[in-house]
Amino acid sequence: MKMFSVSHKTAFVVDHCPYMAESCRQQVECDVLTKSRGQGMIPLAPVSKSLWTCAVECSMEYCRILYDVYPLRKLINYIVSDSEFHILNSWRQEDQSTHELMSALAAVGPPNPQEDPECCSVLHGLVAAVESLCKITEYQHEARTTLMDTADRVANRGRIICLTNAKSDTHVRMLEDCVQETILEQNKMAAGSDRLMPIQQCELVLVHIFPQGEDTLVSDRPKKEVSSLLTSEVHSVRAGRHLATKLNILVQQHFDLASTTITNIPMKEEQHANTSANYDVELLHHRDAHLEFFKSGDLHMAGSTSRDSGLKETVTLKWCTPRTNSVELHYCTGAYRISPTDVNSRPSSCLTNFLLNGRSVLLEQPRKSGSKVISHMLSSHGGEIFLHVLNSTRSTLEDPPSISEGCGGRVTDYRITDFGEFMRENRLTPVPESPDTEASGKPPAERAKAQLERYTRYWPMIISQTTIFNMQAVVPLANLIVKESLSEEDLLTCQKTVYNLVDMERKNDPLPISTVGSRGKGPKRDEQYRIMWNELETLVKTHVAGSERHQRVLDCIIACRSKPPEEEERKKRGRKREDKEDKAEKNINKDSEDKSWQESERLKGVVERVKEEQGESEVIKDSPDSPEPLNKKPRLEEIQLPEKAKGPVSLLTMWTNRITVANSRKHQEFAGRISSVNNKAELYQHLKDENGCVIVYFDLVSTVNRMDLHENGKATR
Repeated sequence: MKMFSVSHKTAFVVDHCPYMAESCRQQVECDVLTKSRGQGMIPLAPVSKSLWTCAVECSMEYCRILYDVYPLRKLINYIVSDSEFHILNSWRQEDQSTHELMSALAAVGPPNPQEDPECCSVLHGLVAAVESLCKITEYQHEARTTLMDTADRVANRGRIICLTNAKSDTHVRMLEDCVQETILEQNKMAAGSDRLMPIQQCELVLVHIFPQGEDTLVSDRPKKEVSSLLTSEVHSVRAGRHLATKLNILVQQHFDLASTTITNIPMKEEQHANTSANYDVELLHHRDAHLEFFKSGDLHMAGSTSRDSGLKETVTLKWCTPRTNSVELHYCTGAYRISPTDVNSRPSSCLTNFLLNGRSVLLEQPRKSGSKVISHMLSSHGGEIFLHVLNSTRSTLEDPPSISEGCGGRVTDYRITDFGEFMRENRLTPVPESPDTEASGKPPAERAKAQLERYTRYWPMIISQTTIFNMQAVVPLANLIVKESLSEEDLLTCQKTVYNLVDMERKNDPLPISTVGSRGKGPKRDEQYRIMWNELETLVKTHVAGSERHQRVLDCIIACRSKPPEEEERKKRGRKREDKEDKAEKNINKDSEDKSWQESERLKGVVERVKEEQGESEVIKDSPDSPEPLNKKPRLEEIQLPEKAKGPVSLLTMWTNRITVANSRKHQEFAGRISSVNNKAELYQHLKDENGCVIVYFDLVSTVNRMDLHENGKATR
């Protein structure tokens, strides 16, 4: 079947009514002889184009770009509308050229401002455009002749671009309704004619043009489906350069074009023949010339930029002076015609002449670092310039790449063997249709998809990202847990696997933990088993909704995860604390090696003195007025110790702190100390007289080892 897209036929309708003769109010300077003008010469006043002139110039640029990139099979029918319609060319290939259109437009002439505007309307041109879309082109006729039995399957689609000055949004809706009614009428006529084809799809693009400095009366509207046959979009654009930019963007959207800017083009200056400057030239071509960028994700490396507030994108390629001029030495994967955006500029003209003289230009991707990559080449063939796409990646003629050279880049530790086993377990086989298969529930294809989904719920692709899939002991559980339902025997096998892992942890067996990318010897043994249990729990949780036995496997894992008991944790903490104290004592001993034996004797005296104080405190505690001892002991962090002196801690300070902590555990903590402020407690709180109260503050720090206090205010020595 031969299909034709919407871009096969484009009907241009340009309004030729009197209001199109209004000035666009964008001034153009005509006096270019400012320096060489003699005295007495009156400078030329600037001029401005009319809306008609702007519409004609921009539409001709649209046609020129189209004919440059698509010399065949993309047709344009140009229609001028005033009091009647004027068709300037036909769908024949011979009439498809800008020279024919410019000659016809010259014959039409500019709009007449004196003409009655009520007799003029753009509706005449829109009706003629719909009628023109129903006509069969040469290519459609050839397709229908080739496929005689399926001639009705040849599609007839088209696009109408209308350049006008609308009055309001209501006027725009009226134009859309007129096009819709005309399509329905023409389709009825085409159904009974051999020379016409019904329109299956039509796109209406209304471009409202208004002068500079005025507010638009028509609002923009994106593409909207008016009916099953017609879609419409509205663009409100200022005349002049804004209109030219808008049509440049539309031609790229309508014909799938892309923009490439060639930078750093060396050109000799006319004023100074011995100097050169770098220029940029923008080219339009088919979007497939950037296909390699999109595949490899290197479009940002090619210098994609945006112009005109993000409406237009271009890819920047850098001029590369070639060492050779031979085109055959480069392996090309595609060649696409180009069209300069500004064909009349001096840089574009110089580049075009340079290429038409038989030279070729290599283009490279601008990169901040690394070697340069030559990705494209400009060269001419038969008087037409093409943008060649060079093979900058692996050639399709070479051997297929290894799996380790895929999207992962430098990743080479893929689970290739496990993936081969995975494919063997999930191999599809043809199943004959039978009543048994239909009565079993799901069709075979759905069951195969469900199995594939279960097998891939948790399947790490890289060896270094998994632990359990590298362990032979976990294989029975990993093979059974992906089943849709587990039997009692499968459950016992999974539980036995979990118990084996518990034995491995008790024996402190090593695990296959990958140390790639980690410094040192990797995680410790306890951390290795924690990682293993977490991953195993993650695997089972992904299948826990399958059946009740899956949940029982998860419960077994949670119950068997080794956690050190509290006693063992306390022992570990005690050992760590003792190690710290031993280290501190070693450091102190090392610093005090040069001290004399008199210092040691002095320390002995201090120890004896502390023991005497300890005995005195015991006597105080045995006093008949002392409270009974309590089993509850204060925590270490609740005891307020003297402030540490600056510098290293001496052995005397350490011993004193230790004795103080030991003594503090032998008596009940004073209730006032807990609520004290700045180590001062208020005594005799209930002792008051008529004139007020007597308050006595007791220093808690100085009496910590000499007195025990009761809550009722009594004190005993």
